[in-house]
Amino acid sequence: MNKPKIFIDGESGTTGLQIYSRLSQRDDIELISIEASKRKDAEERAKLLNSVDLAILCLPDDAAREAVSLVNSDGVKILDASTAYRTAEGWVYGFPELNPGQREKIANAQFVSNPGCYPTGFLACIRPLIAQGIIPRNFPITINAVSGYSGGGKNLIQKYENFHEQQKGVTSDYPLGIYGLQFGHKHVKEMHQHSGLASPPLFVPAVGDFEQGMLVQIPLPLWTLDNPPSGEKIYQVIAQYYQEEKFVQVASFKDASLLRDGTFLDATAVNSTNILQIFVFANDNTKEALLVARLDNLGKGASGAAVQNLNIMLGFPEELGL
Repeated sequence: MNKPKIFIDGESGTTGLQIYSRLSQRDDIELISIEASKRKDAEERAKLLNSVDLAILCLPDDAAREAVSLVNSDGVKILDASTAYRTAEGWVYGFPELNPGQREKIANAQFVSNPGCYPTGFLACIRPLIAQGIIPRNFPITINAVSGYSGGGKNLIQKYENFHEQQKGVTSDYPLGIYGLQFGHKHVKEMHQHSGLASPPLFVPAVGDFEQGMLVQIPLPLWTLDNPPSGEKIYQVIAQYYQEEKFVQVASFKDASLLRDGTFLDATAVNSTNILQIFVFANDNTKEALLVARLDNLGKGASGAAVQNLNIMLGFPEELGL
């Protein structure tokens, strides 16, 4: 049996390198690479894109659109890691755990969009509550999230590495910074469309002075609801939604064992894995709750999710290479 051929268009970028590292260790696929001098040669890229079973696009949005336009073979499956097609018609959203039947859609699709890191954490938390009617569709949702600086790609990584070289171990001048303060972050449309919410969430991301890891926080002011759910109910709904999943783990309600010193929820605890953890914190007396997703922005938030989707698209065991 011939091994499926895989081409990573953009394998020298942050996500591309991570995917290549994961796939290069496998002997059940054949990785096809482009010569460094021809990475921007449209003719050479088109030849490779149309010669493989699956192409993974790790490119900026416009370059990803160009790559898709170069594909003229119906036999080539495309997995796009950019934001270009995450809300586009004709593309399947590559979050297998999101909805019942999502895996089957991914398996049967020619075109799959790999989710963004922030949307992955947000949707994992909120989608079960919307789907089960625990939170109404018109609930005003806010998101506060922090990611390691690798989420900003090569340029931001280089900036922080330069900071570290200059500081030589001294406390960072840039420990945490919020951004997206014009409320036009490119992930919001994706979050809105796939959550089932009537209105877009208000999203405030931040970058911290650590390389990778992510926390996505969703505060729920339950006092605004006529019949607010208890914290236990919220936990049960989410836990049941993901009870059969390998890569989504729901921490036991009121279990502090996963908190550092029983107090702190750190962003880096699942780095280098494809695991996404969900935490539910609540105070029924004050009718407040907080949902938190913890994941590796380069793992389940990018390259791990891509390998998971590749496995589904090619009929391999889902956890292979993860």
